[in-house]
Order: sequence, then structure tokens, then C-alpha cells
Amino acid sequence: MIHRRDLVLLSHLRQDARMGLTAMSRSSNVPVSTIYDRLRTYVGTYVQRTTALLNFPQLGYHTRVNILLRVDPKCREGIRDHLVHALPVNSLFKINNGFDYFADCVFRDMHELEQFLDVLDQLGVKSKQVYFVIDDIKREAFLSDPSLIDCVQARAA
Repeated sequence: MIHRRDLVLLSHLRQDARMGLTAMSRSSNVPVSTIYDRLRTYVGTYVQRTTALLNFPQLGYHTRVNILLRVDPKCREGIRDHLVHALPVNSLFKINNGFDYFADCVFRDMHELEQFLDVLDQLGVKSKQVYFVIDDIKREAFLSDPSLIDCVQARAA
């Protein structure tokens, strides 16, 4: 089980990965030297990578969709490789319950989306369901509020 202090530090990182060590120390009551040592050990274990959450419409990408894909088993690896390397695919997940993949994709417009879907059909997608993302209501929020760490720990017990 992960220690409460580690959860607090991770939640500060989730909230603002650019927060200075001094500010993190003040708000968590953990010495700066301890935070520095802990953060170094998190990379590769708890922290897979640091990244930025982008505002896609501000960048000119106004069409965001989630696509569920059912794939012919003979074509599964080829479609997987295509999705892994496709620029519009923001995130890709292998899933169950009748579908093979879940893709979160970002496009400039509907025309780009239609071209992408046409290519998938040609590669052997048996069926697909496309859901348009209208608005981000909650995004990357799990374990991002240090004040809720006790609730997270109680839930895990």
C-alpha cells in the first residue's frame, strides 16, 4: 500500500506538475529535500511521464470523437499498428464487451474524420460506433486533490 505522504505529493503533481518544490513543501508540510528524493523515485514507477493537457479547439482541432471498434481477428494486429501510428489518435485502449479497441481521436473537421473512418473500413473494421465529444466536463482529475487523499485511502481499504 502506498503511503499517505506519497499520495499527497502525487496529487500535488496531478494538480500542477510545474509547482515548485518550496510551494509543494509549504502546502504538504513535507520537507523540500524529502519531496525531491520522493519525486525522483516516482519517475518510472508511479509517474509514467509528465505531459500537458491541451485545449484542442484553441489549436484548430474542433472535432473530437471516441470510437469503439470491432475488428476482424485476422486484421487485428494491422489495425492496431495503424491506430498506434495514426496522428489523430490521442489515446488508444484495448477493451472488451464485444469491441476490440477504444480510440480517442482529434480532427480539424468532419472531413478529416470521414477520411479516417474510410481508411479503417478498408483495413477490416467489422463495425464501429462513433461518439462526438461535446465538452470536457471532468478530465484527468483522479488523485488530483490533496484534500481528498483520506477519502482515496478509505476507498482502497
